[in-house]
Amino acid sequence: MAAVRVSGSGRGLRPLLLAVLCAVHYAGALEVYAPNELFVENGTYARLPCTFKSTEVTSVTTSITWTYIEEGSTAAGGVIFYFISGKEFQGGLARFKDRVTWAGDINNKDVSIRIDKITFKDNGTYSCSVMNPPDILNSPKQIKLRVVEKDNLPVSNVPFLVGMICAAIGGLLVIAIIVFAVVITKKKRTKQNYTGSGDSGQTESLMSPVKQPPCRSPSDTEALVTSAPSGTVQGPVIYAQLDHSGKPGSQINKSETVVYADIRKNC
Repeated sequence: MAAVRVSGSGRGLRPLLLAVLCAVHYAGALEVYAPNELFVENGTYARLPCTFKSTEVTSVTTSITWTYIEEGSTAAGGVIFYFISGKEFQGGLARFKDRVTWAGDINNKDVSIRIDKITFKDNGTYSCSVMNPPDILNSPKQIKLRVVEKDNLPVSNVPFLVGMICAAIGGLLVIAIIVFAVVITKKKRTKQNYTGSGDSGQTESLMSPVKQPPCRSPSDTEALVTSAPSGTVQGPVIYAQLDHSGKPGSQINKSETVVYADIRKNC
């Protein structure tokens, strides 16, 4: 295999080759996103969504091109709208004149468009192409537009998803309320048990028997006292002989037992 020699004049191609290599390097950095298929009700409008991702910041050099191929046609698509240098321009297809408007936000990398007065004739393939130099190599994203009557529109999953999310949130709220109620109930019971224990201790303290003073040993006077009959508890009494005759003298004609005093306490 013969070696390739670069002449002196060919050295000037090096910057161009480097630029090409840089372009190839950035080719994979630009990605375009759009739905593969879109259903629209006849007589309404269609918003064709398209976004892109790029490593470069958008600028006046960023350009977007929308093309249309009629359903069943093999001809090349015609331009219906393009955006460049921050300005909007209508395409060359007369059927879309004044019907296509800008519906995106270039700063947020949204390059969507809107088509008004949609009819069945608008069925076909719409392509979205983005260039954001130096990100310039990418494959256009195609959307197949299906214009149908209202009754033939596919059922959206959005209400179902919203219902599921609301049900999940409601379930979490119910669980949180139950847990909160259980915690509050346990706290109340614990407080009641603590209060009851304190009252019981106070009651027991109030009802505890009062200590009695120690019993004293009987005095000489108590030795003369006879005990009362069993069955009735009472203190000992002192008996004395009283004279009721009224006669002088030391002779006692009549006597009566009199209780002088209770001189001993019960132990």
